[in-house]
Amino acid sequence: MNEQDETYLRMAIEASRAGMERGDGGPFGCVVVKDGKVVGTGNNRVTSTNDPTAHAEVVAIRDACKNLIDFQLTGCVLYTSCEPCPMCLGAIYWARPDRIVFAATRTDAAEVGFDDQLIYDELPLPISERRIPTQQALRNEGVDVFKAWAKLADKVRY
Repeated sequence: MNEQDETYLRMAIEASRAGMERGDGGPFGCVVVKDGKVVGTGNNRVTSTNDPTAHAEVVAIRDACKNLIDFQLTGCVLYTSCEPCPMCLGAIYWARPDRIVFAATRTDAAEVGFDDQLIYDELPLPISERRIPTQQALRNEGVDVFKAWAKLADKVRY
């Protein structure tokens, strides 16, 4: 880790503390950096916005994409105060930054009550064995929309 990484990681940690102290949500913060400039920031806002997806990384990704006018974070580094949860990791992979740098681990978070292990455990299970009952229906109708997408000449791939 270089000095620049430490600087931006400390910013993410400070965002986690500031958001927590304001009562926005849990103690998580994130900054997105491109070419040495912060292009997106976020802190956990789950409880203040009643939005279970308002994790720091998702908030920062949304902010960065809005500021960059792009749906991908190519050329960016995402600094986050804690190892990303499965949802955030998925969002990060879709956003495609060049790197992720994090401070605390998911084990550290679990020790204070933020346990993502349930989700990690559920992902490899067959759908029929997951805790939340899930069923599939109307597959052909869903696939028809995919077929229409595949035929679009002007689609934006991502």
